[in-house]
Amino acid sequence: MSTKAWVTSGADFSLYHDLTLDDEEPNDVYLELDDARELLVEKECGRKGLRTRIQLPCEMLDQIAIAWIKHRKLQGAVGGPVGLEWGSPDCPYD
Repeated sequence: MSTKAWVTSGADFSLYHDLTLDDEEPNDVYLELDDARELLVEKECGRKGLRTRIQLPCEMLDQIAIAWIKHRKLQGAVGGPVGLEWGSPDCPYD
């Protein structure tokens, strides 16, 4: 049995982990695109195997990237606040 642990979602996308009862920390993350009419998805087979290219609006990728950094507590890796500083996910208020 598994459940979705949501990282973030927007009007046209959802980002989540798939958790089972015995999982401590998930290894994979899933990105679902709901209304992909305006997105470009290309697949091609090359020397290195199958290559997939996805064109996303910049605003969508910005939302996904910011949520992922907060979810994984990577603010220090990109020069942001860490610990209980304002703006970090550990801060007790928004």
